[in-house]
Order: sequence, then C-alpha cells, then structure tokens
Amino acid sequence: MFTKLKKKRCCDLEDNAESGLEKIILVGNPNVGKSVIFNHFSDSYAIVSNYPGTTVAISKGKGKIAGKQYEIIDTPGMYSLLPITEEERVSQSYLFDSKPFVYLHVVDAKNLQRMLPLTLQLIEAEVPLILVLNMMDEAAEKSIEINEAKLENELGIPVICTTSIKGEGLDRLENAIADYDIQNVYNKVKYSRGIESAIEEISSLIRSEFGVSKRTLAQLLLQNDRVAFEKIVQNNEDVSSIKKVIEETEKSYTDPLNYVLTIERQTFVNDIVDPVMSTTKKTDTLTENTEETSRTTRASLRERIDRLLIHPITGIPILLLILYFGLYKFVGGFAAGTVVDYLEGTLFGEMINPWIIETFNSIVPYPVIQDLFVGEYGILTQAVTYAIALVMPLVGAFFIVFSIIEDTGYLPRLAMLIDRAFKKMGMSGRAVIPMVLGFGCATMATMVTRTLETKREKIITSMLLSLAIPCSAQLGVILGILSFSSKALLIWAFVIGIELLFIGFLSSKVLPGKSPSFFMEMPPLRLPKLSNVLIKTYSRMQWYFLEVLPLFVVASVLIWIGRLTGLFELAVRLFSYPSQWIGLPAEGGVMFLYGFFRRDFGAAGLFDMYNAGMLTEINLVVAAITLTLFMPCIAQFMVTVKERGLKIALGMAAFIFPSAFAVGYVVNYVLTTFGVVL
Repeated sequence: MFTKLKKKRCCDLEDNAESGLEKIILVGNPNVGKSVIFNHFSDSYAIVSNYPGTTVAISKGKGKIAGKQYEIIDTPGMYSLLPITEEERVSQSYLFDSKPFVYLHVVDAKNLQRMLPLTLQLIEAEVPLILVLNMMDEAAEKSIEINEAKLENELGIPVICTTSIKGEGLDRLENAIADYDIQNVYNKVKYSRGIESAIEEISSLIRSEFGVSKRTLAQLLLQNDRVAFEKIVQNNEDVSSIKKVIEETEKSYTDPLNYVLTIERQTFVNDIVDPVMSTTKKTDTLTENTEETSRTTRASLRERIDRLLIHPITGIPILLLILYFGLYKFVGGFAAGTVVDYLEGTLFGEMINPWIIETFNSIVPYPVIQDLFVGEYGILTQAVTYAIALVMPLVGAFFIVFSIIEDTGYLPRLAMLIDRAFKKMGMSGRAVIPMVLGFGCATMATMVTRTLETKREKIITSMLLSLAIPCSAQLGVILGILSFSSKALLIWAFVIGIELLFIGFLSSKVLPGKSPSFFMEMPPLRLPKLSNVLIKTYSRMQWYFLEVLPLFVVASVLIWIGRLTGLFELAVRLFSYPSQWIGLPAEGGVMFLYGFFRRDFGAAGLFDMYNAGMLTEINLVVAAITLTLFMPCIAQFMVTVKERGLKIALGMAAFIFPSAFAVGYVVNYVLTTFGVVL
C-alpha cells in the first residue's frame, strides 16, 4: 500500500534546475482527477514548490512513458484562460511561458458541456493537447454515453476516456502520449462578425510570438486581461492601436465582451456536445433493468444526502457531529491523550531525552551550550520533542480526519453551507478549509490561506486563525481542564464564538478591498479510499515538518537568548500585570509567556496552577478564554510574517494582545459580579 507514496519536498521553482526533459503539463478544473493521473505518471520523487512570485504550490515529478523520460507538472485548477484566482493566473502563465511536449486537459466526463469551453480555448491557443475524459464510471452511473471517436473528430485532437481512480484507460493514455503528433488543423470557435473582426485586427497588430496563438492573445486583450496587456507592453507592441480596436468593439455590444465571448463559446460547445453525448435508458433485460434501478437509487440517495449536508437545519448538526467525533474524540481524545501521553511522557520523557541529556552533557561540558541544546527549552529536548512527540500525532490524526472528509467530497458542501455566514465576515465559503485546518494546527492553516482569492480575505482569515481558533494541542488541554463543568465549557465556547463572529464582521467593515466571489466545484459524494487518505496524510505531514520544524528550532534559540540576557524574566514580570487585571495571581504571567512559545504549555501551566489551589473555577474559565484569544504561538506568528509580511503580522499582534485581556477582564467582571456558580 505504501509503494505509491510520493517523496515530496518544498522549494522555490526557480531553484529547481532545468531538467532538460520534455514536459507533460496537466490542466483542468479542480476535482477532476488531475492529481491521480499525476501520481500515476510521476515516479517516486516529486517536488512541491511555489511558482515564482506567488504562494501557489506546483507539483513536479519525473516519469517514464514508453521508455522515454518526461517531466510531469500538475498545475492548479482553472476554469478558463481568463483568470480570476491566483491559482488560475499561475496556470495561465504556463501557457505563456512553457513549451511542453503535450498538455493533458483532464475533464469530468459527466460535465462535458461545462468543461469543453476550456478545451476550446486551449485548442485556439494552438498548444499540443490531449483531452482526457476522466470519471467515466460516474458518467456511466448517470447513464451518460460519449462517442469518443466522434468527439475526437469534432475537436481535431486525441480524446481518451479514463477512470483514473481505478486505473482504467491510463494505458491507452500512455500510448496516446507516446504516439502524439501535434496537429495543424484546429476546430476554432466561430464568433459573431464583430468579435471575429476585432480578433483578426488585433492579431494583425501583434508582431511578437508568445506561448499561445495570436488569436488567443487577442481574445484575452478583448477581455481586458492584465497579464495579456503586460505581455504586449513588454514586447513593445502597438498598444494604442490595440486599445482603440477594443474600445470600438465594446461600443458595438451592450454586454461586456467577456460575457459575449463566453456565451458564444458555450453555444459552439453545445453544438459539439449534442451529437456526441447521450443519456440512455437500458431496458433490454431484467439484469439491465436491475443495474439501472441500482444506479438510480444510488444517485437519488446521493442527492438526498447532498440536501441534508447543505441545508442549515440538518447541515449544522451534521457538522457538529463530525467536529465532535473527528476533532474532540479522535484528535483531542485519542491523539492528544493516549498517543501524546505515551510519546511525550514515556518514550521521550523517560527514555530518549534522559539519555540525550546525559550523553550531550558528557561530551559538551559548557552549561551555556548545554542549555541551548538539552536544557528545558533546548533544541534537542524541546524543539525535537515538540515536533515528534506532540505535533506529529496531533497533526497526523487531524490530517487523517481531514483527508477522509476531503475524499468524501464533504468540504465543498461545508463551504456552501457556511458561505453566507462567512460573507458577513469578509470571507467566502472557500475559507472553510484553512479555518477547519486551524483546529489541527493553526501554523499549517495559515500557510493554506495562500489559496484564498483576495489579499483582504487572506488577512481576515489569518487574523481569525491567530485570534480565536485553538489548535488541537491547546484545544485538547483546555477541554480537559474545563471538563469539570458543562457550564464552564459552554461559557468558554460562547465567548470564543462571539469573539470570532464579531472580529470577523468588524474586520470586513474596516479593511479595504472587494468581497471575494465564491464558486467551487461540487464533486460527487464518494466513500473515501484508504490509499488516497494515506498518501494525502503522508504528503501533508512531510510538507508540514519541512516548513515548520525549522521554526521550532528558531523558537528554542530565541528562548535561550531570552533566558541568557534576562529578557525572559523581564517578560514574565511584565505579563504579571495584565494577569492580575483579569483576576489571576501574578504567577499567571508565566502561563501567558509560555503560551506564546507553545500554546499547550500555557494551558498546561494553567492546569498546574489550578491543582496547586492558586485558581478558583471562575479564574479557570477566565484564563482559558484569555489563553485561547491570546497571541498565537511563535511558530504561527513567524509563518504569519512569512505569508502576510512583518507589518501586518505586528499589526495583528498589537490588536490581539490587549483585546484578549480586555475580553478576559469583562468575563471575569460579569461572572464575579453576578456570582455565577460553575
């Protein structure tokens, strides 16, 4: 089962030396099976990297097809050559900058009518192209039949039917790649006279050669594509004449040219699809009737489940059940309890760390160096232990749950369920992915915000992750601390929820920028496949450690410097004042300082203070709320600096620090004034 696991690492694309190999580039909508085909073709070494100048991840690997080695590239999902999201802009850039052996346009066969417009755009771009009709099994379930040969003749490019998740048709796809010979005859879209005239005139004004045809570049210019204009400016084209043609064409149409081109292209697609795609009803035999009834039953069951998942009345209780069993019981209970207790307490605490400390101290006799590597916050005893004994089981458990949820197709439905509420906070339903990830590890979730559409949405999501989303390590400890009273848990959850909604709403009103649009491919519901879950979990954990482990080491070094210079003790004294303002003893300052370096350390310090009789039950609730709303851990803060920039990260910190204690003060005042009994 593990033979197909991919070795991955993170790097910048520009750091990857040119392989000299011919490229095969996969393009297509999200959720059409591109990654499965990429994993099939690429060998055991793949690179996950950021496209230069962006935070969008690209997967690259090498694979042998018919005895010849190729470089395989999996691009982000795109719906059109006219980009809206950053992912689509990256995919578009490959058309301008790459000259591959062939593009594989992977589509969902049952949604052929909706996906062929991009195929036609790629055909008009005059790039080497093979159309891959994937998910043929799901098309068959809907009694959809596609005449592959007729569609191939209509488009003038090779068409291959596959069911990649089962490996069906991939051998034919390999043969098609091996035998591929670029065609010079393209079935171009026939637009109305005004559009065609504008395309021809703009094409005649363009002198330079680009990665796409002049016809495609002219269409992008008519739709005011920023990248297309940058290209012609860089190549000193006759920009003024081109703009004049565009302005004259716009005057001839009442609708925006983008809309006109889209509608006319879709009409052309409909004329192609009608004769090649049909829906059949098999009634020849009893067996066929039974199969048809079975498919209809499965489809109707999926539709009923779909309605339950996206309707607020039923969808929210289902979400709460998933969070309870997936996060609270499995991640918070099993991983944070059983697994972490053994790894951190027994394996590292009693076996590995004592041996490391003794061995290191015997080799290095200098106390200052000993403190850096094997002290209480040492690189070996704190950073490595934290990464392996605490983070690994928690993040691993969370990614197992997340991969299962993702594989079933539930995430897009969750996004649709909460899109309306998120819109009130300046986000779209797409932000549900980093927000849910935040309950596993907010550091990872902050990285994932790079997939969101606008800078404003990324800032708001990062802000809420830093402010009100407890990671699994902190969540597990806090839930354990407050388990003495259901009322205490409810107060904690209510205050955190209100803070999340209020700050999100306030941020959407204060921060400039446009609200994000929301469209997400709705894949069918499926039973999760164990191999897919394991591959995704493995890849994400490895990516996480390569990105974050260095930050743990940096945190240990900063603590060492702070203790060495006395800044650590000074910070503890400074934290004692706000601690007393919210009704806690001065010793609570240590808890908050530790919470910055490790969120669960702060919560664990809270538990120790309660056991020592230093805190009342009200103190416990107030401290738990303040700790949750307090500054993110140093690893998350550093990732926020990396993703959003130092200025924005410091601005978030300047708001979060005082607001956390302000909320703690109000909660303490209300609970003590009204004599609430927990």
